[in-house]
Amino acid sequence: MITETEQSSISVCGLVAYDGTDYHGFQYQVGVPTIQATLEAALTGLTNIPARVAGAGRTDTGVHANGQVIAARIPWRHSVKDLQRAWNVHLPASIAIRQLQLVPDGFHPRFSAVSRTYRYQIYQFNTDDDRAAPRRSPLTDRFALYETRWLNLDAMRQASVHLLGEHDFATFGQPPQGENTVRRVSQADWQMVETNLSSLSVYPGRCLVFTIAANGFLRQMVRNLVGTLLEVGLGRWTPEAVQVALAAKDRRHCAAPAPPQGLALEIVEYPKHLGLVLN
Repeated sequence: MITETEQSSISVCGLVAYDGTDYHGFQYQVGVPTIQATLEAALTGLTNIPARVAGAGRTDTGVHANGQVIAARIPWRHSVKDLQRAWNVHLPASIAIRQLQLVPDGFHPRFSAVSRTYRYQIYQFNTDDDRAAPRRSPLTDRFALYETRWLNLDAMRQASVHLLGEHDFATFGQPPQGENTVRRVSQADWQMVETNLSSLSVYPGRCLVFTIAANGFLRQMVRNLVGTLLEVGLGRWTPEAVQVALAAKDRRHCAAPAPPQGLALEIVEYPKHLGLVLN
């Protein structure tokens, strides 16, 4: 068992939170800001040695994370706590290393994962209120979809049940590699939180949160699912139509994706034998 200071290079994994508004997703892209590139630049500035950082999920442009998991092998002779503090100093305010720990060589945050959980937030203006719905919600627009039209939450819940279990989700996304579009969804449900949207008392309404967990996701799968479930909530689709679309295995049967700002990667889970403590 290696200690934190026995070797000049250590393998670590970390829990990362970020506001993805100003980034073109997690994965590195030439000429545009990404979370991965920013993490790597900060690490290189700290160690003076080019470093590579791997992530558990390739979040899209504008998508956030509270529980993204990263991993890297880093030249470092001090404690892991010192590394976390120093790395955070070199990062912008929109990204934070929440947790850092040693991991065995060969650990990969994406391929070692067994489950991922995403959440999508929608803030709704109360249409029973006599006042006109505001066009914007400044305190929430970066992290939620603001919707002035009333949604049928019961219908959206009924439609979500059709997503549970193992299915071919080709209608709702493309595989990040290969051709396998089969995924196993263990959770897909909506919750409602009554809210006045913080201090904005002119926004009486509610917050709807969609939580989905699966062994893996296709590209834009969550946003495509949420966009389709919104059609159900608006009365344009029936709950049963979602089941029909799923069975079609055809992208033409999918509604337009929901905007990215409401989506966040919340939890990535790993086998217990790895001994990771990520919370």
